[in-house]
Amino acid sequence: MPRIMGLDVGDKTIGIAASDLLGFTAQGIETIIRVSIKKDLRRLEELVAEYEVNKMVVGLPKNMNGTIGPQGEKTIEFAERLKKRFPKVEVVMWDERLSSVAAERALIQADVSRKKRKEVIDKMAAVYILQGYLQSISK
Repeated sequence: MPRIMGLDVGDKTIGIAASDLLGFTAQGIETIIRVSIKKDLRRLEELVAEYEVNKMVVGLPKNMNGTIGPQGEKTIEFAERLKKRFPKVEVVMWDERLSSVAAERALIQADVSRKKRKEVIDKMAAVYILQGYLQSISK
């Protein structure tokens, strides 16, 4: 059964989450340490095949006033690369303004050490992005 993948795209890492088979919940899969666009896309290709992904939800970082800044522009460019690389996969942009903040807060509340938070924050942000999207389509 096809799944939806959530991506939190940063300059140094890409947090990855995938929906469960029913499309209700998002689980963190991994954090890709970015080396080159080629390697990033190759790893994503492996994950898309492994999880039978038919849709990618890419977190779009917007400024609080809703405008798109330099990081948002980079993310849109990355999403365009995804569309070319995965023509059979639908690519959706999702407002992720507070996903990293929410992920950080949840990890702090769970008393996760700063070092450990740094290791999982991007994956958690991807979970928040995907979970927000899944909730929006289930209504």
